[in-house]
Amino acid sequence: MAPPFVHLHLHTAYSLLDGAIRLPDLMQRVKELGMNSVAMTDHGNMFGAINFYLKARDAGITPIIGCEVYVAPGDRRDHTQTHGQDIANHLVLLAENVEGYFNLVRLVSSGFTEGFYYKPRIDLEILKDHHKGLIALSACLQGRVPRRLMFDDFEGAKNEAIQMAQIMGEGNFFIELQDAGIPEQKKVNQGLIQIADELGLGMVATNDCHYLHKEDHEAHDALLCIQTGKFLSDKNRMRLSDQLYFKSPEEMELLFGHVDGAMGNTVDLARRCEFELPLNKLRFPQYPLEGRTAEEVVREKARKGLDERYKTMELVGRKYDREVYEKRLAYELDVIEKMGFPGYFLVVADFINWSKDNNIPVGPGRGSAAGSLVAYAMRITDLDPIRYKLIFERFLNIERKSMPDIDVDFCMDRRGEVIEYVTGKYGGDSVAQIITFGSMQARAVLRDVGRVMELPYNEVDQIAKLVPSLPGINLTKALEVETRLKDRYEKDHKVKKLLEIGMALEGLPRHASTHAAGVVIGDVPLNQVVPLYKGSKEEIVTQYDMKCVEKAGLIKFDFLGLRTLTVIDLAVRMIKRGKNPDFNIDTVPRDDQASYDLLCSGETTGVFQLESTGMKELLVKMKPSTFEDIIALVALYRPGPLESGMVDDFVARKHGQKKVSYLLPQLEDALKETYGVIVYQEQVQEIARVLAGYSLGEGDILRRAMGKKVPAVMEEQRERFMKGAKENNIDPGKAAEIFDLMAKFAGYGFNKSHSAAYGLIAYQTAYLKAHYPHEFMASLLTSEVNNTEAVMRHIGECRDNGIVVLPPDINKSERIFTVEGDAIRFGMSAIKNVGAGAVDSILAARSEGGDYKDIFDFCERVDLRKVNKKVLESLIKCGSYDSTGAYRSQLMGVLEEALDYGQKMGRDRLGGQTNMFAAFKEAKPEKQKHELPQLPPWSEPDQLAYEKEALGLYISGHPLNRFKQDIRRLTTQDTQKLAEASDGCEVKLAGLPTEIKEKVTKKGDRMAFVRLEDLKGSLELIVFPNCFAECSECLATEEPLFVKGTLDKDERGVKIKATKIIPLEQAAQGVTTRIKLYVNAEDLTREQLVTLRQTLEKNPGDCRVSLYLNVPGKGEAVLALPNRYRIKPEASLMEEINGMFGGKVTEPVISYPESA
Repeated sequence: MAPPFVHLHLHTAYSLLDGAIRLPDLMQRVKELGMNSVAMTDHGNMFGAINFYLKARDAGITPIIGCEVYVAPGDRRDHTQTHGQDIANHLVLLAENVEGYFNLVRLVSSGFTEGFYYKPRIDLEILKDHHKGLIALSACLQGRVPRRLMFDDFEGAKNEAIQMAQIMGEGNFFIELQDAGIPEQKKVNQGLIQIADELGLGMVATNDCHYLHKEDHEAHDALLCIQTGKFLSDKNRMRLSDQLYFKSPEEMELLFGHVDGAMGNTVDLARRCEFELPLNKLRFPQYPLEGRTAEEVVREKARKGLDERYKTMELVGRKYDREVYEKRLAYELDVIEKMGFPGYFLVVADFINWSKDNNIPVGPGRGSAAGSLVAYAMRITDLDPIRYKLIFERFLNIERKSMPDIDVDFCMDRRGEVIEYVTGKYGGDSVAQIITFGSMQARAVLRDVGRVMELPYNEVDQIAKLVPSLPGINLTKALEVETRLKDRYEKDHKVKKLLEIGMALEGLPRHASTHAAGVVIGDVPLNQVVPLYKGSKEEIVTQYDMKCVEKAGLIKFDFLGLRTLTVIDLAVRMIKRGKNPDFNIDTVPRDDQASYDLLCSGETTGVFQLESTGMKELLVKMKPSTFEDIIALVALYRPGPLESGMVDDFVARKHGQKKVSYLLPQLEDALKETYGVIVYQEQVQEIARVLAGYSLGEGDILRRAMGKKVPAVMEEQRERFMKGAKENNIDPGKAAEIFDLMAKFAGYGFNKSHSAAYGLIAYQTAYLKAHYPHEFMASLLTSEVNNTEAVMRHIGECRDNGIVVLPPDINKSERIFTVEGDAIRFGMSAIKNVGAGAVDSILAARSEGGDYKDIFDFCERVDLRKVNKKVLESLIKCGSYDSTGAYRSQLMGVLEEALDYGQKMGRDRLGGQTNMFAAFKEAKPEKQKHELPQLPPWSEPDQLAYEKEALGLYISGHPLNRFKQDIRRLTTQDTQKLAEASDGCEVKLAGLPTEIKEKVTKKGDRMAFVRLEDLKGSLELIVFPNCFAECSECLATEEPLFVKGTLDKDERGVKIKATKIIPLEQAAQGVTTRIKLYVNAEDLTREQLVTLRQTLEKNPGDCRVSLYLNVPGKGEAVLALPNRYRIKPEASLMEEINGMFGGKVTEPVISYPESA
């Protein structure tokens, strides 16, 4: 029989990059060793406490919730370090009961919110206030008592122990003994045993577990290197003992069996720490009701709100059946009341309506909440669920006991104001954001481990790229499905070690951050409910993640920041100030032909949800003609539907290429708007209702079961469906077929309520782009003002659509991009080195005194403390003074003089001085005349280079402009389209090298990383030694380049591994000898072939054409077209052919000059 023992000091993976023990593995190991209790004592935090508690209870193990806290040497709020003094010492605290748990929550919260100084620290003062229900252990060598003994201060150590025993109370402070083979521990343990004997304190044996098995030490060592940024080979780095694993009771007995009570006390403490956490008890925020019930207030607000919605419908001439709305409202209110959620609706409606009343853009809805009429009536959502056949039960129903989940999109720039509002309303200590943990994913962990092993970058990258990009992939699965990876694993010992360490660390939490949306609002200060943490921006965050805060009883709200709402709001304000003062985006017709024409053209850059290359191709194929088509597009453009053939089926049925049919006539009403294809989850609910008599709530349970595909539940649902169908006289064969069909498509089905809400935003942006393109693009540019890549891309889109973007101008530019006639004027906030204070000063002086006449007038009037020399240089370089008539070169030549003049005039004003003319009331002072130096204007290359420096992009031209025709002919991609291309595909593109980082490999060869910029954006080229040897000279010239290579695409983004780099001018001399046309045989129509033949015949030339026909499942057929179809391969012809097929299908084969 195993000796009695429980591990009371253990670090899980939530001791980030320090502990390597996964909770499921821990529970399994506890059971294997015949133990029935275990503690969790992570460093300074309780991140994993609830997950640990639940997993232990599920495994039949007693969870002991604890924490190894850091204790400040003095006041926890003193954030100054005394020379030679420890920042903090360690102390293990274990919760004995519910009171102790909540005291631990308060202490750990205080460590982050008050005591953080390198580490989250508490102090003895707060421990005295919150020690009840806690048991303390003296901790490792970093504890206050052991630390004194290490320095031979026995009396000091004894006094520390006395103090701790007094603070914790009798029987609540234990001396902790450890022996992990560290010499200092042997010495310290003698002193600890003596102190325990002299003071009558209990002792416990612990092992400070950091990993589960002894053989995990190597992987744990790599984890420490990842944490500290060191290599495994570094001699002077942090290392931990190879004995800090989860030892068996027998192993612990060998170490401490001779110490009276050290083993048995661990079991006694475990028994003391048995208690049940109060979980899943909802704590709603206290909405002020002023003596009324929440039910009464919700009914009143919903009633009034629906009446307002009726008025709006009547105003725009929309017909509606009032009885249908009234019946639905009454039904929903009854459900909300029965489930106890009126207070929740009041809280959500309050902060949403406050936002709307304060002109903060709010989305029309998100997720299943858009299916609620009560939400629509209370202005929580702005999409009529009855008009678009959205189902309330998808959101909330009696059969499914769960909290409503209303996620809300706010303007990205003003989301913080909404959080400030709820913080003010419910109390700063009752509101927090929610933590999230980034984990070490399959490819990323290989790169981390490869770095600490000092393996060559290229080799590690190759291995990481062999991990398939499949949902739920991990390294173990990757070895099973990817034979090349398995082959490297079996044949190369370094790769084997890389993968084994990677598998040991994969999935561990890597870092904590603030969730992008989650906010909790409590009914009491949150540190009385959950432990708190401070985010990187000093925001208060829960230590429990999204699921665990809900387990703790807190109500979660999702406040998402959506940039598109900011874009729409700004565009609408520009339209109202200019072309249409009465414009209202909420009342634009949903059947606007210009908007649908735009969508059908695929010219949807900037249109919400519809701007990816693949989506543009789908738009051209589908040609949406109704708002319902847009809803379907949002739902269909996902991997599942695209790969299943659903999308092709939908398009073919819409255009009459396939007959729209229904297995039973009863299905028509549910499936008519999607041409007989099951697209939405709600359609599964509706079919189950119509055929098998399900309530919509039961239908929601069926939908969830089909989505999860649990065999036992599916069989239960099949029986229920078949029975219901039989009662409705449905043919059993047809019923079974329909059930299987629903089960198949339920995995791909999407939430229609969410699609409809996001479809509305998509439609609104399309409407703005179709009718107000200048305002829309100016708003889009403003929203990306801090993202040079995006600004560059949008300016390219403007130019492609004939919209002129004017350079910055001191007399015309505003803070943001604005519409000026038929052009867009560059905003000052997008100029580098020109901060908000400088812009404020420039605009204020211009508003007060009118346009600036020249640079001297400018320097005289602005505040030169904010508009300094650096600002002026940027303004000159980007052309902001061009309208004054001076060359930029002249302005730079006179800059110092203008600054001196401005500063002198400023001093004169401050000193109350006047010039001699001021003595004569009738005389007006004459402005001092300033001569500009006689300098020629900058050359075009110099001017463009300075613009790039000041704006991050070229504005008056582009070095690639003269090669535009050649680029269209020579390249297969641009930097924007590469994001949609397949990893490993061959790429040809052109651009400017803007940054070159040379590197010497371990073999001594030179290679480089090059930032290449084209008209759409930029990316990184990896130029390996072989290629670099051939192209290093042309890289050094900074001239435009033509690049061939392969696309390197992974979770971090896209790069190009270059195989050939030559000057673009040289490549332009190449001759196009053949054009390849890549066409999918299934999509090819007779009309397209006829049009193609006619187009080729109209453009005769010497270039051959080959047709590459892809036949799905069978391969590719290549047809060399007869000589009579030889063409002149001009870029305009290539674009015409690409447009004919709804995407890029042409690829030129070019013969380069021999010197290339």
